[in-house]
Amino acid sequence: MNNKETPEERRTRYKELPSNGRKSLIRKKLKAQGLEEGSGIVGKDLSVYNNKELIDLIILTRELYKKKKSN
Repeated sequence: MNNKETPEERRTRYKELPSNGRKSLIRKKLKAQGLEEGSGIVGKDLSVYNNKELIDLIILTRELYKKKKSN
């Protein structure tokens, strides 16, 4: 890993990694930050969220962003 690489070079290097390499890199970064995989919401499985509600929130956010950008 070169510290002086551009964001585009870093993105290209990341995309060239195989899936297992990407997962390993992400896990190392999580561990370095003191996090563990799946630690985002304690005691909740993400599958319990209402998918329709999430889709509605994503659409709403996208539309608000478009409106803000057009003003």
